[in-house]
Amino acid sequence: MITPADLIAAVEIVLLVAGIAGVAVGCVGLLMARDTYLRLHYLGPASSLGAPLIIAALVVHEGLSFSAVKLVLIGVLLIGSGAVTVAALGRAAAQRQGLIDMDPPA
Repeated sequence: MITPADLIAAVEIVLLVAGIAGVAVGCVGLLMARDTYLRLHYLGPASSLGAPLIIAALVVHEGLSFSAVKLVLIGVLLIGSGAVTVAALGRAAAQRQGLIDMDPPA
């Protein structure tokens, strides 16, 4: 018979494996891609999906605690900052290659 502890352990493992797989696929993509913009496509999911899944596994492991609240806040920051970072790097790369105009000085 499956106990609640076994079910929680299974959820932890599934989340952890999915997160590690997301980060690993992103890393392999970064190594295999030849273009800057293709590398950014692999960077996005690794930072905004893989790491939060790993954090979700840690939250399930911790249960309801102050540590879990801190982990959730870190996960939210990773999801939000990952997309912003990819956009900023893409814009900087396009500016450096002359594809878009440089920002005027403030």
